[in-house]
Amino acid sequence: MSWLEIVLTVLSSLIGMEIFAWVAHKYIMHGWGWDWHRDHHEPHDKVLEKNDLFAVVFGTINAAMYIYGALYWDWLWWFAVGITLYGVIYTLIHDGLVHQRYWKWVPRKGYAKRLVQAHKLHHATIGKEGGVSFGFVFARDPAKLKAELKAQKEAGIAVVREAVGAGGDEFDVVGRNIQGGSASP
Repeated sequence: MSWLEIVLTVLSSLIGMEIFAWVAHKYIMHGWGWDWHRDHHEPHDKVLEKNDLFAVVFGTINAAMYIYGALYWDWLWWFAVGITLYGVIYTLIHDGLVHQRYWKWVPRKGYAKRLVQAHKLHHATIGKEGGVSFGFVFARDPAKLKAELKAQKEAGIAVVREAVGAGGDEFDVVGRNIQGGSASP
């Protein structure tokens, strides 16, 4: 493979992973995989969650891609590199920044703040139904996400925590060490 093919393969798999992550999060984790994902949306102070099993499964598939790619198909090996890079970005943003598993820093401006707000709004629903912002790296405008949540609540699609949209600029850690919040009817 040429360097151009390698770079394009890695970049395409890196970008493609955000699409895959959105689909997997919405239809697997909030669908038939909810039993593993549920504890990620509930208050707790555990170090590990059942939800972490998704990383084990996806990591195992990625490792198999490296092995098969090294033995038979270079393209697949470089595709796995892109997936690994996405995994690093994901763990730094989702686990590190949003859920504060690695450090305690709350962004007050810029895109990092938008990422935290979008994911906080994702965690605003109680249960697997409804919800917004299923991606991990590309975050939509929080005002639009709040409007979607309000519409879902009014339509009876989602049960939304009372604190959402209450004003202020503070961020609660979501999932791990989540700050309460009761459901509104």
